[in-house]
Amino acid sequence: MDPAMMQECLEALSACMQACIMCADADAGEGMGRCAGMCANCADVCDTMMRMMLRMNGWDVQVMTSMMQTTIMMCRACSAECAMHAEMSEHCRMCAMACDQAVMAMEKMMGSMSGAMPVA
Repeated sequence: MDPAMMQECLEALSACMQACIMCADADAGEGMGRCAGMCANCADVCDTMMRMMLRMNGWDVQVMTSMMQTTIMMCRACSAECAMHAEMSEHCRMCAMACDQAVMAMEKMMGSMSGAMPVA
């Protein structure tokens, strides 16, 4: 795997996790329970994905691919939820943008991995 691409992905996931934590905290104080829960879950998934990426000796192609797909789905769902509140809430707007950036970085990394992975 390209180290620069992996670094880009890790940075996008970290930014997403941080934005989600901040958004979840703000949402909870504003009575937006569904958005808060979605953001908290997204932060957890991003954190887990980063940890898995950093343990390169423990990689399993099928598990890693599945986790990357799950992370992309979670980030998309969180982005969609936050986008509904983006006009009235700056933290939701920022969170949606961070989720979108994480999705783009993950998709880019998955695309590069698919060409490098052996076919079973």
